[in-house]
Amino acid sequence: MATECDIEGKHSGHSDSEEVNEECPIRQVDLTVPKTDDPSLPLLTFRMWVLGIASCVILSFVNQFFWYRTQPLSVTSISAQIAVVPLGHLMARTLPKRIFFKDTRFQFSLNPGPFNVKEHVLITIFANSGAGTVYATHILTAVKIYYQRTLTFFPALLVMLTTQVLGFGWAGVFRKFLVEPGEMWWPSNLVQVSLFSALHEKERRPKGSTTRTQFFLLAMISGFAYYVFPGYLFSLLTSFSWVCWLSPKSILVQQIGSGMSGLGLGAFGLDWSTIASYLGSPLASPWFATANVIVGFVLVMYVMTPIAYYQNVYKAKNFPIFSSQLFTGNGSIYDISSIVNSDFHLDRVTYEVEGRVHLSTFFAMTYGLGFATLTATLTHVFLFNGSDIWKQSRRAFTGARKMDIHTRLMKRYRPVPTWWFLIILVLNIALIIYACEHYNESLQLPWWGVLLACGIAIFFTLPIGVINATTNQQPGLNIITEYVIGYMYPERPVANMCFKVYGYISMAQALTFLADFKLGHYMKIPPRAMFMAQVVGTLIAVFIYTFTAWWLMETIPDLCVSTVEDSPWTCPMDRVFFDASVIWGLVGPRRIFGNLGEYGTVNWFFLGGAVAPFLVWTAHKAFPSQKWISQIHMPVLLGATSMMPPATAVNFNSWIIVGFLSGFVAFRYRQDWWKRYNYVLSGGLDAGTAFMTILIFLALGSRGVTLNWWGNDLEGCPLAACPTAKGVVADGCPVH
Repeated sequence: MATECDIEGKHSGHSDSEEVNEECPIRQVDLTVPKTDDPSLPLLTFRMWVLGIASCVILSFVNQFFWYRTQPLSVTSISAQIAVVPLGHLMARTLPKRIFFKDTRFQFSLNPGPFNVKEHVLITIFANSGAGTVYATHILTAVKIYYQRTLTFFPALLVMLTTQVLGFGWAGVFRKFLVEPGEMWWPSNLVQVSLFSALHEKERRPKGSTTRTQFFLLAMISGFAYYVFPGYLFSLLTSFSWVCWLSPKSILVQQIGSGMSGLGLGAFGLDWSTIASYLGSPLASPWFATANVIVGFVLVMYVMTPIAYYQNVYKAKNFPIFSSQLFTGNGSIYDISSIVNSDFHLDRVTYEVEGRVHLSTFFAMTYGLGFATLTATLTHVFLFNGSDIWKQSRRAFTGARKMDIHTRLMKRYRPVPTWWFLIILVLNIALIIYACEHYNESLQLPWWGVLLACGIAIFFTLPIGVINATTNQQPGLNIITEYVIGYMYPERPVANMCFKVYGYISMAQALTFLADFKLGHYMKIPPRAMFMAQVVGTLIAVFIYTFTAWWLMETIPDLCVSTVEDSPWTCPMDRVFFDASVIWGLVGPRRIFGNLGEYGTVNWFFLGGAVAPFLVWTAHKAFPSQKWISQIHMPVLLGATSMMPPATAVNFNSWIIVGFLSGFVAFRYRQDWWKRYNYVLSGGLDAGTAFMTILIFLALGSRGVTLNWWGNDLEGCPLAACPTAKGVVADGCPVH
């Protein structure tokens, strides 16, 4: 029986230089993405501009506002994707239909007809610009709050702007490799594609069941109503660490059982924000990627960490078993301000007096896994994807291209010329060099550092893009960028932070733009309209993020450094970024991971990561009939815990449970249900949780209205963060 893709292919024309392949290579895409297009639908309408810009502004403000909170919330574009639907239909009913400048090239109408799905997609692209974060905000926070140094607004704005825009260049270079091939399917996009279908398609309600729109509303309302319990009334639902309750006075038991400060054995959360906050929605993760995350997490959390800690590797027992703090040799918190001189460099004399900076063994091990993930990424992509990339490269230059149904349908639209991206890239690099040279006292990064960061970003965009587009996991470049500049230009923390942001985030931003291009590809949006929405949305978002961050830093007392117990403004992600700037920038890798440090053996992870994919590839070639071997994805497996810290064991445990139920159980045994409802459920829970979180903050949190009872005493494992070495004393911990 012919598939829908086959039927479409029989009626399509194609040039001789194109290799015709109308099959849909990915089953999830075949089940989710529509294979039709209506090019007559209007896109750049008045209501699209109004709702798109409003969505971008609101989400940028809300996400930056929640960035600094103890429980950071990322309000995704799915919330805006849902909220604008009734507004779009309302504008279509009420706006005047008069045509302005009729019969001219400037002809337009405020109301060209019914609110359509392509307008909706462009609005969502605007919302996507405000739905993430501007990573460079960490620099502002570290300099102004943690280091307590002067940073004026204009250079801060330049850093924020250039880091977000730089990725456009890399995105333009790699579009043909990471967007057009059907194998590059970007799993997270299927959540939004499924929602668009649910919100715009007229479907008949199956007998005894619900339509996708009805199911989405039920999921959103349920998520909205339920979140009042973990979000306010009964916050213990965020982390059930029941093992701790077995022995309230035992450090060992609480280290094993704590989901927030320990290994999290048996810990789980009944809270969607706990489940999806750091790893994204588990409903959007393909099962093979989820399985690799499970194996990686188990090996790190339940094998490597206990062995290293209880064998006292690197004096592990002097420190908590799980912590991102920096310590002195006797286990006390390191006073970083004491080793920074007036020139904002390392005070070497004081550092010799204070002693070396020490890490918890878990923290040191996560850096080692970061090293391994980097080399594993290069080896894996070379071995498993190298021939495909080479073939695509040849096709890109010869004009012979392999197309699936979606790529063929998109050929009717004018592409974005590559020189558009290159102009943005060149101008942006020039602006970065100007900012770093003119404001060198504040930013510290020399011009050659800018070019080196760009070189690292463009080198890794393709291999990491392949992994992101096929597994929904994105290995980061933050560690290798810190490592490189830390050796080449040590004792300058701001230079290290800037280099990391330009080298890492320009790559990450490129992948965000490519993911958006793929969303437009699936929904058949003209590439030039997509480009316009991305550029305008990104520029608007940068200004909103910058002004909001600046306003919060100026108005909230003791932001990020409050000593008040249970302060909602502890900035966990900024704290990890600041500690990294001390390790790699101020003190430098030579004093920690080099010949002057005690963590030098961690460098062997580079070699281990490079070898691991080769072992998998060899086993795959030796036993080709064993299909499961090819599903072992070492970059995902080794990088599974890259978000720890600030992510904790309870986040992973909860994510894994839901990912297994969706990706394995439902997809294998209830595929019809999975096809109709899986991604819709993810979007509904995202939207419902986000709306209730904002409501709770506006109605109660902003007014200081709290509810104090045992159900809001989070977790109940206070001893999990205690050191266990004899003679090491910490507040609230028993003396050994």
